[in-house]
Amino acid sequence: MATIHNLEIAERMRAIRELSDYTVEEMAALMHISAEEYASYETGSVDIPISALYDMSNTLQVSITELLTGEQAKMRVYSVTRAGKGVEVERSSAYKYRDLAHNFAGRRVSPFLVTIAPADEAEPYHLNTHTGHEYHYCLEGAFKIQINGNEIEIRQGDSLYFDSSFPHGMKAMDGKPANVLVVVI
Repeated sequence: MATIHNLEIAERMRAIRELSDYTVEEMAALMHISAEEYASYETGSVDIPISALYDMSNTLQVSITELLTGEQAKMRVYSVTRAGKGVEVERSSAYKYRDLAHNFAGRRVSPFLVTIAPADEAEPYHLNTHTGHEYHYCLEGAFKIQINGNEIEIRQGDSLYFDSSFPHGMKAMDGKPANVLVVVI
């Protein structure tokens, strides 16, 4: 499956919102963000946080797969994602997401392989919030994560579970990318 870019997701967000008969202002209010912020997601002029995709998915009762790919998930018993496959989502230069269960309908958790790009230590964290919890397992490299003002270093083999309603963001360490299994619950 090809890489899905931010602009494609933005176009689907707009189309699904319009089909659901919501204005930009109504959708923004339901997602607890400003209309200007929401409108910037729909134009693709800014990176769309995964938290915004989850909030929209939950609000409009569409699957995250549908927002990402425009297709409905079909598998109901099991879904295999082979090495190097899955839906690759490029919504930010800081993170690359690969959805590892994109074809399973009605899933209760969303597993992603996330590659965190190296960043300047002086750069501020790009923080997100969304309902639910997250589990992170560092497969390779090391990263710092800030959760509600607390900074935690995670290295290969370390794991972390947290309430994702608190502001959180990640940065790779040591000038190298980090690969992380992220499960959004």
